[in-house]
Amino acid sequence: MPKTEPETVATAPDLDRPDSQAVFVSHWHVGDRATGRAVLDEITDAWERTPRPKDILSFSCYLSVEGDTVMTYAQCSDASAYRSHIRMLPVQSARSEPTEYRLCRSVLAGDPGETPGALVTALFDVDGPERQRFIVDTIAARLQAAPRAEHAGLIASHFHAGVDGTRVTNFAEWTTDEAHIAFLEGNTRHGNLRATRETPGVRPIGHRRYHLYRTLKG
Repeated sequence: MPKTEPETVATAPDLDRPDSQAVFVSHWHVGDRATGRAVLDEITDAWERTPRPKDILSFSCYLSVEGDTVMTYAQCSDASAYRSHIRMLPVQSARSEPTEYRLCRSVLAGDPGETPGALVTALFDVDGPERQRFIVDTIAARLQAAPRAEHAGLIASHFHAGVDGTRVTNFAEWTTDEAHIAFLEGNTRHGNLRATRETPGVRPIGHRRYHLYRTLKG
């Protein structure tokens, strides 16, 4: 049964929700902040006008802090629901081909009730499922072992594995931009970089920081 009246909110989605069995992510360059906002408004408006299946649990839009990149993040209880739905959307930008992920591990680091002020994506190119599991476990273990002061402001890290075995993305929720900037200069981050660069079959691509723009929830 389609949902006919999704709710548009500014509250971040629960990236660790247990009923999310598949995640679909798209991101692309838009050039500047004004264009990015216009694109995200167009996409979200298209979603609001089109009844969506109950298996799509949430749909969120993000704009990079530089204003030159947009990202969409959708959570689904059934992986088959997403692509068939976006083919029905009335604007081309909303039909961008996504990368399909599975949430494979979350590390909760913050205090209950903390609100994310920034979402940081760290992307890795990897050689197959075994390398996916290895690098996720390596970074997660390092975060759990590090003193809290070395990643103050980190609320949670949510590790997503691409279903094709070639990608891992860490979606890290931070309280503020400033907290993440401070982390970039610390020991934990530099240790993580060394670990990933020295791991065969794993190639760090880089990170980008986003702010939540709009969210549709069920």
